[in-house]
Amino acid sequence: MRIAIDTQPGGAAPNEDWVAGTPTLAVVLDGLSTAGLDTGCRHGVPWYVAHLGSRLVAALADPDTPLSAGLGSALEQVAALHPECDLDNPGTPSATVAILRERQGFLDHLVLADSPIVLEEVEDFTVHTDLRVDEVLPELRAEVEQYETDTAEHQEALRRFVTAQRQIRNTPAGYWVAASRPEAAEHAISGSTPIKGVRSAVALSDGVSRLVTEYGMATWAEVFTTLRTGGPQELISTVRKVEATDPTGQRWPRYKSGDDASVAFCQW
Repeated sequence: MRIAIDTQPGGAAPNEDWVAGTPTLAVVLDGLSTAGLDTGCRHGVPWYVAHLGSRLVAALADPDTPLSAGLGSALEQVAALHPECDLDNPGTPSATVAILRERQGFLDHLVLADSPIVLEEVEDFTVHTDLRVDEVLPELRAEVEQYETDTAEHQEALRRFVTAQRQIRNTPAGYWVAASRPEAAEHAISGSTPIKGVRSAVALSDGVSRLVTEYGMATWAEVFTTLRTGGPQELISTVRKVEATDPTGQRWPRYKSGDDASVAFCQW
């Protein structure tokens, strides 16, 4: 498996995405926004995704390790790295997860929250994603989206939204993400697809997938064409050009003008 990767921050703040590829594995992590709220952790989201990603790659070096087991092990290891932090804080650093692995004629996938994996098959595209986060707190989400990005009203509404999200994050009443508890891995969506008939695949943070899913400015066919001709960097550049036409989020309401963006493009 040949993998091309790229990751770029959405603005001046540090990049809270993480991406990696090996000959058999692609991983994309998208750190969750803290909205300036307390996390109980002195390390921060970039530290968290870097340590989770590296341990996840190591945990899945054995092809017989199920993806969910590898994720659970990585979560446990990262929690053990900072026991002095308040890991029970509902805002403890967390991330979405997208994993694609080639194994014995199959492609194993795992998604936890809304970073998708898309398979380009002979006649169609299959999208593996976890959109449970979109089903919670619709009223507060709508409140955030009514304001232009980077305004005081938008930031205050976002803080209220994230505060409420934290209370139901990693609970049966809410949605699941990678954080400090290994049991979150048990709630990931996973499966396998025969590699025969799959032309290529891509794992994305939602800062890139929104070009199709939210902005509606490209089809999956156009995304894969861009990846083949210009690679992940060109795809992210396309997202930035689209966002530049709507910097305050009036056409496409969103949490920030530009989100961190990561791509792992896989070919055979």
